[in-house]
Amino acid sequence: LGLGRAPGADMRIAQALRRDLGRASDLFPQDVVELRALLTGEPDLGIRATPGHGAAVELWMLGSSLFGAQLAAALGLPYAFAAHFAPDHLDQALEVYRRQFRPSAALEHPHVMVAMNVIAADSAEEAVLLCSSMDQSFVALRSGNPGKLRPPVPGYRESLPPGHRAMLEHVRQASAVGAPDAVTAAIARFVERTGADEIIVSGATFDPAARRRSLELTAKALE
Repeated sequence: LGLGRAPGADMRIAQALRRDLGRASDLFPQDVVELRALLTGEPDLGIRATPGHGAAVELWMLGSSLFGAQLAAALGLPYAFAAHFAPDHLDQALEVYRRQFRPSAALEHPHVMVAMNVIAADSAEEAVLLCSSMDQSFVALRSGNPGKLRPPVPGYRESLPPGHRAMLEHVRQASAVGAPDAVTAAIARFVERTGADEIIVSGATFDPAARRRSLELTAKALE
């Protein structure tokens, strides 16, 4: 079960749902501790969660900042970092998590999962074309105009102004896009850099069949 502070929507939607984001963020560590107690069935709570009581649910701290790293370390939880869209604090967050980690009943040693974008295709050219859908989403999101995933566009990145190209280059630091051999090498470099115990793959394509093919090629390449 992944636990994070993100509201799950933009600020306008969260406010329409009457969510107090500031207070929710402040109470998040307390909420995590309480949830863990409910799932493990600690008797001091005086209440019994049904059907969660005594459930062996593995809790993961999700994050893209130092806050999540510090909380995961303090509570002795495994930590998953969202480098696939927010790579800025990746290295620092992992260092903080490992350095500050306190063993718990759930976890004796630090355990890290890092998310990265992976799009594999039978050729590098096809992979770049497929990736243009994801690139369009990044540009739309940063421009305040998010929406549905768009069809791929040949030469999309080259058509962008320098500022948007630089943004894509930055946000795609944790990405592997290309033919299977190139994807394998990129993932290996990323694992070596981060020391990740696990990699979770994100790789949206407009065509679901292309996404299935990407996952198939990636799995075969990593065997």
